[in-house]
Amino acid sequence: MTTSYNYHMTHFVMSAPDIRHLPIDTGIEVAFAGRSNAGKSSALNTLTNQKGLARTSKTPGRTQLINLFEVEPDVRLVDLPGYGYAEVPEEMKIKWQRALGEYLQKRFSLKGLVVLMDIRHPMKDLDQQMVQWAVGVDIPVLVLLTKSDKLASGACKAQINHVREIAAAFDGDIQVEAFSSLKKTGVDKLRMKLDDWFNTLPPAVDTEITEAL
Repeated sequence: MTTSYNYHMTHFVMSAPDIRHLPIDTGIEVAFAGRSNAGKSSALNTLTNQKGLARTSKTPGRTQLINLFEVEPDVRLVDLPGYGYAEVPEEMKIKWQRALGEYLQKRFSLKGLVVLMDIRHPMKDLDQQMVQWAVGVDIPVLVLLTKSDKLASGACKAQINHVREIAAAFDGDIQVEAFSSLKKTGVDKLRMKLDDWFNTLPPAVDTEITEAL
């Protein structure tokens, strides 16, 4: 029987500059990744129905750390540093990318990846690289096309179909949905996907990930 998790009970655990400062690598984690202006913090706040759980900023790129949130023991959501924001100093950008890459490649409790993209500007190079990486190590992906309220219904559907066509070419476990923090569009589908991932018990040995590294 599938367990439905109470995401409203999610609470902040800690921030870490890299994986060496994270808690022991057990349980199940689902990570949220995206460009710095994709709306990750707003999506996490909407998912958990908590306005201030994840910090939102008028200055994209301010989230410099890996932020962990606990839904319940051994069930965690992870807010990864945003990527691809041009106005961030190069040295800081490299530091963030290193922390991001280490987490994605070496955190064995990672069982699902939510990649958020502005529906008006989806599947940029870094977005596609993120999806390709996940497919390469058999981690399922949920692409959330955020800010869907910014487009008319017809244009929104056209963008969803366009991104689904691109995603199909990656030949992986990829689901694409529209999302709006303002209108709560796609929140139920996000919760259902998270429930699905969190109900999957980790295998005894992560051979596929180990072999891919």
